[in-house]
Amino acid sequence: MRQFAVIGLGRLGSSVAKTLSEKKHQVLALDIDKEKTQNISSLVTQAIQADASEEKTLRTLGIKDMDVVIVAIGKNLEASILVTLLLKEMGAKEIVAKAINEIQGRVLRKVGATKVVFPERDMGMQVANGLTSSQIIEYINLSSDHSVVEIITPTEFINKSLKELNIRMRYKVNIIAVKRKVPSLTDKGDSEIKEDINISPGADEVIKKEDTLLVIGKNKNIEKLQKIK
Repeated sequence: MRQFAVIGLGRLGSSVAKTLSEKKHQVLALDIDKEKTQNISSLVTQAIQADASEEKTLRTLGIKDMDVVIVAIGKNLEASILVTLLLKEMGAKEIVAKAINEIQGRVLRKVGATKVVFPERDMGMQVANGLTSSQIIEYINLSSDHSVVEIITPTEFINKSLKELNIRMRYKVNIIAVKRKVPSLTDKGDSEIKEDINISPGADEVIKKEDTLLVIGKNKNIEKLQKIK
């Protein structure tokens, strides 16, 4: 179980907080608006009304010790930047910040955000799913029950064929593609690394250490697959 702090309980922040909580993670939700904290209090581990731009508040709540802090403050760019900067100075491990546009995103990265998300591109559930597993590279929701994920190859899969792994039978998901980095030569004869994508790999395809796998299936089955090391 991981610990998350969500600062800012607008549409994105609330969605992320709820989804993380549903996945049985500890969630501290924080907003300056009393009504927003009350609305989510029964759905998360702890909901607190406070001004996150005050360093004393962040230190008192021990937010720097959380595994991930999500700064989902609305359109107040100044507050978003200040909170991100404070978290960075306090030594927060991972800071995920919401940005309205690319310019704001660049600023947030410069002041300490380790990852920037854009609400127009990243729905709350997708963001949360990506945060809860270090194995996931990308997470695309197809429906409320099904998704496509790109994952890092688990150690257990290395040097085994798809037939040996029997993914469909064991985990009830399908590997629809294998992405692999392969050495190649440019027109000038220089060496370079290119990404090769094998769509619909056959049963004899052997999975290698640096491969990433594109998997499709029900969310509950994908979550089981994510737990493999």
